[in-house]
Amino acid sequence: MALDYEESKQKIIEGLKKKQKTKSKFYFNDLSKILNAKPREAKKIVNKMVEEGLLEYWSSGSTSMYGLPGTGKQAAAEHED
Repeated sequence: MALDYEESKQKIIEGLKKKQKTKSKFYFNDLSKILNAKPREAKKIVNKMVEEGLLEYWSSGSTSMYGLPGTGKQAAAEHED
């Protein structure tokens, strides 16, 4: 059963906004749990959201995380000139 993209998008955005007070970056598994979906299905939705600019991808080289654009400590440092 394929997930509905619009519905999944709303679930992720709402889920991340609720948890935003405690953290700004989330592991892929966190997003997969929000969707209650298998990794392959969740990956398609997360990648599409990154392409559309609804989520941003962040990697330290060993760890990959996702967050809402413009949130977190890293966002402030990235926009300094």
